[in-house]
Amino acid sequence: MTDTTTARATNWGRWGDDDERGALNLLTPEVVKAGAASITTGRVYSLGIPIQGQGVPLMDYRGTPMRLTLQDSTDDGLYAPMGCAEGTGAHEDVLVMASHTTSHMDALVHVYGEYKHYNGVGHDEMHALGGAQRLGIEKVGGFAARAVLLDMPTHFGDGTHVEPGRNITGADLEGAAARQGVEVRAGDVVLIRTGYLQMWWDAKAKGEDPGFAQAGIGADAAGWLAARDVVAVGSDNAAVEVIPFDGNDFLRVHKILLVDHGIYLLEFLNLAEAAADGAYEGLLAVGPLKVTGATGSPINPVFIA
Repeated sequence: MTDTTTARATNWGRWGDDDERGALNLLTPEVVKAGAASITTGRVYSLGIPIQGQGVPLMDYRGTPMRLTLQDSTDDGLYAPMGCAEGTGAHEDVLVMASHTTSHMDALVHVYGEYKHYNGVGHDEMHALGGAQRLGIEKVGGFAARAVLLDMPTHFGDGTHVEPGRNITGADLEGAAARQGVEVRAGDVVLIRTGYLQMWWDAKAKGEDPGFAQAGIGADAAGWLAARDVVAVGSDNAAVEVIPFDGNDFLRVHKILLVDHGIYLLEFLNLAEAAADGAYEGLLAVGPLKVTGATGSPINPVFIA
């Protein structure tokens, strides 16, 4: 059992030297069943944001997601030789996007530190053509877990959003949980709302530049979460972690959670509706696309409170 005040240095080897699923090993059938008991209202929240070419936060280097028409009404008659009756047809699309576009989940192979991924897997296990030889997103499958939503703007009294660049600490998370009357337990997913998405959309609607500084967790909060044996951490910002990065250490929280502890990250989740309803506890279901060797996947998590 992990100490509740001090995180393990790493989870490497905890579930075997060949483990590729990390903290998801904590989700036994008994833990998932217990998590389902947290559903009290039956309300369902879709946490994904739209995948589109504009009007949502996008990273320039990842390109613009595209939906291209593969076939439409201009192909009428194409299937006549197959017995297609007049007036019958089909529309199909081609989707072109980066795996970390809009709402997405990071695979354990996404980030490395000191040339190592989770469980000591070398950074050279990622190949240009073959993709991840280990720790790819397909290793996740799908999962369901109890989830706790911590509404930080309400906790801080900041109005619509937490001040950009604010480093959210473990004490802050603990305070928000106490204020909301919820407890973070082993096997949980912790969802941290900063209000960044609403700030971004409001700024764009006014023709303003929202900037890239974002409130998020730093190393202290990452250690707090790891000490509680959570399986994943989600947020409504770009990287879960504070930007500028804590200690000017690029992806510091990613290295603590993904690399050291095998704890997954879910990014750009829309948590506003659930927070407005005071839906702070429930069951979260996540099903990333099983793209072999991929470093991440778009997701539309479903939260049932």
